[in-house]
Amino acid sequence: QVQLVEAGGGSVQAGGTLRLSCAASGYTYRMGWFRQAPGKEREGVAAISTGSGSTYYADSVKGRFTISQGDAKNIVYLQMNSLKPEDTAMYYCAAARLYLSPLLPASYNYWGQGTQVTVSS
Repeated sequence: QVQLVEAGGGSVQAGGTLRLSCAASGYTYRMGWFRQAPGKEREGVAAISTGSGSTYYADSVKGRFTISQGDAKNIVYLQMNSLKPEDTAMYYCAAARLYLSPLLPASYNYWGQGTQVTVSS
């Protein structure tokens, strides 16, 4: 069982930045960030394969968000720049035991508790 602990959410104005972090208690093949706004389905934001460092992004965040690993491969960051009100959501860190579709929630086995990101206009 892998436990995930997220940190770094908060409230910012449009155009601002936030950095999320996620620490996993064990090794996983891939880690990702997902978000869910009220009344909407959970959607993939970004993912990284922990071995190769390959990254994957949703079209809506390309060029604004960057996912990266720490020196310890069990820590993942999500740097969010040029934030928009539509980025407002609960953000979840997830970890996968297999290499499946990187931005689909069903591909992940372990989930964090979530951290709220609110962007005001």
